[in-house]
Amino acid sequence: MVGRWRDGTGTLHVVGGADGADGAEEDREGAEDSAGRAEGLSAGRAEGIPLTIAASYRARARGLLGRDGLTGALLLTPASGVHTFRMRFAIDVAYLDRRLTVVDVHTLRPGRLGRPRLRSRHVLEAEAGTLERWGVRRGVRVVIAPGPSAPPPPSVR
Repeated sequence: MVGRWRDGTGTLHVVGGADGADGAEEDREGAEDSAGRAEGLSAGRAEGIPLTIAASYRARARGLLGRDGLTGALLLTPASGVHTFRMRFAIDVAYLDRRLTVVDVHTLRPGRLGRPRLRSRHVLEAEAGTLERWGVRRGVRVVIAPGPSAPPPPSVR
């Protein structure tokens, strides 16, 4: 059974993104330990990306509405799709499965509706262009290290 996330903060780490690897080898080399900390991340990958976790209905509904920009990323969980109605800026959207592997990545301009992805359990949002810069693309795995106000990440069986 998958654990439950709570609203809070954390740090996002990309495993196997920026150096052109597909992520599979990086997973075997120690992507995260039992406490959810990132290990084995080589130079060149985006490390320490500030993350806001929106797990409650209210936090997910608010999302990025009313903001002029975003520092870091926003994780919506559970979620399988998003929209950009009433938003002020374009965003990159990464759809993640239950193991935090990227299923699909798209850029959405304001006023658009993103199609839900069947295998998606979480959605990662960032300002347009940043996910590519961080090396987030289809098949790459991300690791979330919880911040002081967030509980440990859910276990996946």
